[in-house]
Amino acid sequence: MHGSPHCAGAGRPASCDVTKNILRPDGQPRRSRGAASGLPCVLTLNGGSSSIRFAVYERGPAPRLRLAGKIDRIGSRGTNLTVASPAAKPPVARGLAASDHRTAAGFLLDWLEQQPVFAALKAIGHRVVHGMKHAEPERITPRLLAELHRLTPYDPDHLPREIELIELMRQRHPRLPQVACFDTAFHRTMPRVARLLPIPRRYAAQGVERYGFHGLSYAYLMEELGRLDPAAAKGRVILAHLGNGASLAAVRRGGSIDTSMGFTPAAGLVMSTRAGDLDPGLLSFLARREKMTPAEFEQMVNHASGLLGVSGTSSDVRDLLAREARDERAAEAIALFCYQAKKWIGAYAAALGGLDTLVFAGGIGENAPVIRARICAGLGFLGLELNPKGNAKNAAMISAHTSRVKVRVIRTNEELMIARSVCRTLGLAELR
Repeated sequence: MHGSPHCAGAGRPASCDVTKNILRPDGQPRRSRGAASGLPCVLTLNGGSSSIRFAVYERGPAPRLRLAGKIDRIGSRGTNLTVASPAAKPPVARGLAASDHRTAAGFLLDWLEQQPVFAALKAIGHRVVHGMKHAEPERITPRLLAELHRLTPYDPDHLPREIELIELMRQRHPRLPQVACFDTAFHRTMPRVARLLPIPRRYAAQGVERYGFHGLSYAYLMEELGRLDPAAAKGRVILAHLGNGASLAAVRRGGSIDTSMGFTPAAGLVMSTRAGDLDPGLLSFLARREKMTPAEFEQMVNHASGLLGVSGTSSDVRDLLAREARDERAAEAIALFCYQAKKWIGAYAAALGGLDTLVFAGGIGENAPVIRARICAGLGFLGLELNPKGNAKNAAMISAHTSRVKVRVIRTNEELMIARSVCRTLGLAELR
């Protein structure tokens, strides 16, 4: 058992005032609409390698946000719980001591249980990165939980932490139904030729194939595109989720036909600290030359490569853009990212037999006009033309009126997609 986490520097237990931004001026809890109205709510949990994101939504066909936040930098110095609610802005952050995910998860649940909205919780939805052949969200049962334990070798960076969150919730609130929302599910529509890996066939029987990730983000983007432009959502679409983790997906008639990530999230486009696609001969070369072990190689390609490795200074696009004029390595890192993204778009336009809509999302895709412009430069042969003013303003539609390809910026929302999935999986009646 781990000791109770404390707010950094305060010496107080988990009940310290991390809720400052959701208190009334008189210091009493500010009740959310969900708690006050008695409407059932859904908690979403998104456990990453060094963070836990959470949100509370009122249930319904269009869930309404009541509370959101995250614990980040878990296991490092400067671990924070950041909390926001629609009724109180801006968000507030408080430091805490959490050396591992178990401690951070315990802290988060202690804190959530003190919030008025917690009494209205009727279900919990979890982002589960790897779902193998699962094509839909599923209610978590002992059988499914046992299966997730068996899948941990396929994703040792994420699954153990996600399972830990599920089990903690089962221990403390066994009557709350939980739903697993698989990040790989969106890509189960990929044709077999897109899933096959060119290695001996016996490995396919062990589940070694291309799965693809960022599926919750892609599912959300396609739902939003369907709302904004139903005809476009049925056409030839390329989705570019560009953030710390980055990937692209080719979508035809609403279904994924290909995606840049593969058997693991490390494949495909160069990312903040991940190398993306590499010549497999590099592993044997470094093993001979530097006596590098497989574990050291995995650490390098996942945590010390990508933009960080090429630039030697930062994994953050904002830092690199600020330095590129005077730092050749920063400029090369940015150029490599844009070049590879452009190549994937060209490849997927070929796979789709043309392109009708390109969607940018993710922290970079939503907020970096210069990156979008450099990626799209030279794609005029596809009929793609940007509107420079709209792009500079991060407008929802950034293509020119004369462009045959519509280019959109859509802010993705994995937590909302999880909440929607929980409501659909359990049914609104069950969430009353």
